[in-house]
Amino acid sequence: MGTPDHSVPTHGVVHDNVRHTANFTVVGNHLAQHPHLSLLAIGLGLHIQSVRSGTPVDIKSLAARFKEGTARISASLRELEAHGYLHRERVRTPTGRIVTRTISCNQPKHRRQAADTGCPDQPARPAVERPSQPRPRGTRLRKALPAVPQPSCTAPALLQAATDLLATLRRHDSRLLLSASDTAHLAPGVAAWLERDVRSTAVRQALTAGLPDEPLRRPAALLAHRLADQLPPPAPPGAQVSATPPPPRYPLRNCDGCDRGFRAPEARTHCRDCRTTAAAHS
Repeated sequence: MGTPDHSVPTHGVVHDNVRHTANFTVVGNHLAQHPHLSLLAIGLGLHIQSVRSGTPVDIKSLAARFKEGTARISASLRELEAHGYLHRERVRTPTGRIVTRTISCNQPKHRRQAADTGCPDQPARPAVERPSQPRPRGTRLRKALPAVPQPSCTAPALLQAATDLLATLRRHDSRLLLSASDTAHLAPGVAAWLERDVRSTAVRQALTAGLPDEPLRRPAALLAHRLADQLPPPAPPGAQVSATPPPPRYPLRNCDGCDRGFRAPEARTHCRDCRTTAAAHS
């Protein structure tokens, strides 16, 4: 028998490590041992940090790679997003298609606030360093909006229908006038409802019903909370769920050219025939 090694613990894990020299990823223990993330979210975060840039990490691609299923993967992605390890944004391609870009951050506390796609370990410094200007007294930093559900379908028509629905909420309650950035943040959450076979009228009712009487300090945050907290379950198997919801029913208005009644958005003042005639003479 050899001499016992008293440096080796008698219980718990014993590491038999070999130093990696190629094909490895450096991952922080703040993720690997995160006290609040689920085990699936930690594993998914480690996987996403290990793949090459450009690798698809959407829900369908991950569900095809792993066996946990779309519901559990979607929930884990939301966990990672809530703790800053993922940032998902909608971008328009040169062809006009709207796609989701996922940004993986290996150090959430140091994620750069500028409009780039990197997540450096340290914030970028300006070319010429200047003393930081104090923030004017009385101003407050804008808090980030809560995360919203993400749809599995990113069809442009679905996102446009969600954007149009959000833009009409102010007609039901003037306090729900949303900025363009707030609308872009909330649109995926509305799209997640629409793809679950929830009609736009039902989504609008869920967002506007029972609002408090007092002024709304952060209407977009309230809507984000409702979209996540009241998200209905997916449509039952076999249900015919259309990726493109039915078009909105616009109000009836009179044409400024021929006074004929027609349905169109508020910005349109002439019927189709008058627009065609005007285009032919232009």
